[in-house]
Amino acid sequence: MSYSQMTPSQTKARALALLLPAALLAGAWGSQLIGGLVPCEMCHWQRWPHYAAVVAAALAFVVPGRAVRLTLIAGAAALIAVSGLIGIFHAGVEYHWWQGITACSTSVSGAGISTDEMLRRILAAPVVRCDAAQWKMFGISLAGYNAIFSLGGAAVIAWLIRRRA
Repeated sequence: MSYSQMTPSQTKARALALLLPAALLAGAWGSQLIGGLVPCEMCHWQRWPHYAAVVAAALAFVVPGRAVRLTLIAGAAALIAVSGLIGIFHAGVEYHWWQGITACSTSVSGAGISTDEMLRRILAAPVVRCDAAQWKMFGISLAGYNAIFSLGGAAVIAWLIRRRA
């Protein structure tokens, strides 16, 4: 194998760096659109690093150069870990281990509507509390599962990058 080619484990790391955040985002969007869960502000914070990780990992499939690919894969792993850290913080807020830094939130779009219509939409929109988990399984919230899968996945990706053939 030439130095310019990735090892089989690095190829697996690249695939995992793309599939893990894509799967976690699919789960988040599925729970929102199909399951009816309304994400709070901190839920959205956890999604942003995953969006960026998907972009970085996808670029690692198309850019030339082993070093650039590995840098993009490592960057994706770091972004996935950031989402996991935000998930830990959010889960801690849900379990009341510490105080959150955000107020309750709602998502109301109001471009080009009257003030009365905007007020009506605000009053009708659900208020989502960041300190109350909407869903749990085995006592773990979605933020907790994001932390587990994100940090575990980022560690596996890092290990695969460095693993010798």
